[in-house]
Amino acid sequence: MADFLKRLVPKRFRKQGTVIPVVRLHGAIMSGGSKFRPALNLASVGPQLEKAFAMKDSPAVALSINSPGGSPVQSRMIFDRIRALAEEKNKRVLVFVEDVAASGGYMLAIAGDEIIVDATSIVGSIGVVSGGFGFPELLKKIGVERRVYTAGENKAILDPFQPEKEGDIEYLKTLQLEIHEVFIDMVKARRGVLLAEDPTLFSGLFWTGRRGVELGLVDRLGNMRQEIKTRYGKDARLELISGAKSLFGKRVTGVDAFGPIDQIAAQAVSGLADTLEEKALWSRYGL
Repeated sequence: MADFLKRLVPKRFRKQGTVIPVVRLHGAIMSGGSKFRPALNLASVGPQLEKAFAMKDSPAVALSINSPGGSPVQSRMIFDRIRALAEEKNKRVLVFVEDVAASGGYMLAIAGDEIIVDATSIVGSIGVVSGGFGFPELLKKIGVERRVYTAGENKAILDPFQPEKEGDIEYLKTLQLEIHEVFIDMVKARRGVLLAEDPTLFSGLFWTGRRGVELGLVDRLGNMRQEIKTRYGKDARLELISGAKSLFGKRVTGVDAFGPIDQIAAQAVSGLADTLEEKALWSRYGL
């Protein structure tokens, strides 16, 4: 309501000061999502990005990133949308890292024209990881026989209920190497000559924000409020761009707000597995 009333006041009488929109890119990066477990993906943050970049009088858009990574596809899609909007609207993108911008989270960070971090932030992890569980002995113990019928010799590749096969593992590694190369090319294209000559840079290791500055992965130490005030004046202010709300006031992320009880139950069970996966992502960085 306050913003609506403010717009009714003629522009020359309004309090002056640059407004910088802020979009929060927080959480593990995954496709899907539900009201039980919102996910960070293009569907969930696309509307906020569009709204932020549409603010005509704002010279820049600030991105607050706190993500341990996740889906390389969703990471790249968000990256592409940010860069496309920045070029279309001719706006500078300022990235501010909180706890972590690692793996896919770092892929989001390099969408920025400048990356500002805390000295204790975690950055990097430029690599690809695939994880899962194998249960080849479990079925025998509980007296269950696994039956799989395929058309195509590789259709059941990496089945978690069958013993691992060397050929399956090698094939998975070739896919990982291809994705890794794409990631490396993106980092080199965005950071260019700023990157240090360090053999561990693309090894999957991660570092503190302070070390990230030395390696050229990020630009400098700082925080959002101080940076915006220094750059755009003491009257500059930040405006958080939020997602839409459901009937109960909870933020929605591109999924239906309601559904049948069996669908809700299924989402809850699926959400538990996704929550465990997300916790595993965060725990890699001690968080």
